[in-house]
Amino acid sequence: MFTPRRALTALGAAVVLAATGLPAMAADIPAPGEIVMSPNFEHVTNVPKPAALADIHTDMAFQGDYAYVGNYSGFSIYDIRHPKKTSLVSSVVCPGGQMDMSVYGNLLFGSVDSSRNNDSCNSTSQSASIKESWEGIRIFDVSDKANPRYVKSVETNCGSHTNTLVPDKTGQNVYLYISSYNPNATFPDCNVPHDLISIIKVPLANPAAAAVVSTPVIFPDGGNPGEPSLPYPDRTSATTGCHDITAYPEKDIAAGACMGDGILMDISDREHPRVTAQVRDDQNFAFWHSATFNNDGTKVIFTDELGGGTRATCNEAIGPNRGANAYYDIAGGQLQFRSYFKIPRHQDDTENCVAHNGSLIPVKGRDIMVQAWYQGGVSVVDFTDSAHPEEIAYFERGPDNTAPPLDGGFWSAYYYNGYIYGSDFNLGLDVLRLNDPRTNQARSVKLDRLNAQTQVRYGHGHN
Repeated sequence: MFTPRRALTALGAAVVLAATGLPAMAADIPAPGEIVMSPNFEHVTNVPKPAALADIHTDMAFQGDYAYVGNYSGFSIYDIRHPKKTSLVSSVVCPGGQMDMSVYGNLLFGSVDSSRNNDSCNSTSQSASIKESWEGIRIFDVSDKANPRYVKSVETNCGSHTNTLVPDKTGQNVYLYISSYNPNATFPDCNVPHDLISIIKVPLANPAAAAVVSTPVIFPDGGNPGEPSLPYPDRTSATTGCHDITAYPEKDIAAGACMGDGILMDISDREHPRVTAQVRDDQNFAFWHSATFNNDGTKVIFTDELGGGTRATCNEAIGPNRGANAYYDIAGGQLQFRSYFKIPRHQDDTENCVAHNGSLIPVKGRDIMVQAWYQGGVSVVDFTDSAHPEEIAYFERGPDNTAPPLDGGFWSAYYYNGYIYGSDFNLGLDVLRLNDPRTNQARSVKLDRLNAQTQVRYGHGHN
């Protein structure tokens, strides 16, 4: 067990206090403003959320010396050339949730899953029942980091909750797999059933020509009917689309987290992906949220976003198997369940906490992942033995009293070129450093970019 380090902080400064004992549990929840971390973590810096973006921070992407952080009000670009001196370069005000994003070359692709009166950055929210409503993908040119330029929009069925970037095999185009869900018979562009994804083709030489090229049906049988009428936490979501897809283009595979179903896909034909395996867990999984492969492409971690990220699920009452990770081995092309993992520290009833977005730490011969848990903080787990995943590091704050209850914490936590970056709803961008002999070799892996939903095979050296 860890002996935690504690820090009472105002953002950007910390006083580290000595402490002994077990990790924070139900009877030892950190106070608001207090940081608790395992001894192998260092809190490098925090950059507060930009004043220009009034809403919450969301997902992240990385390229070169820059981090791109989404926000329901737009996005920001940070200079991370010197992580200890991470600084804001620019913010783009362009509302439309939730700004899930991918970057490639000079292009940034942002998801809009909020019905707007038009596709501009000056648009306003309106009901999706109005035929002229717009939602989908916005494309920006970010070659000038201080002055990103809006290039193009592409409307998609039911908007774009998330997007997954998949390069083609010629290097001339990239594809965006668009995930969205929850259709409504009264919505002209999002009718029942919604058993498909949208695929956008982006010619890199002419991104203004980006367009939807196919809408493959992923669930011809309708998917999991679920038990949506049951009360929380016992309900199982019906499958009406996918929440997130993670692609591993080098291996021509993808994994989809699709509400009531977890799936594997063959994406060798980029415009016509094909489902090859499908699993359900109606006992413990309420909402299949996201997926991550290990480096060998022989395992998948699926996450369950029980309560939609707005519930206090990291408590004794919910237990260790709900709102958790589920680890699957890929054997004979099928998914074989191995175990669950949930952070072992109970959180306060005011703290939204559930398994959320993360990425691999590139350690040779081991499967190690860093992951966000909203107000449960950041956790690092070794799942080399997928039947016995083990937490090896953690970082968390006490309840966020800068916002209403159940409305804070880390949306994403990703490892990029030697550091871990956490996107906090309200408190901004955190930079962490993991100092552990089990993971330090990862510092030799240098990536040109990181879109967490587009996995690349890492080696040791330049990627």
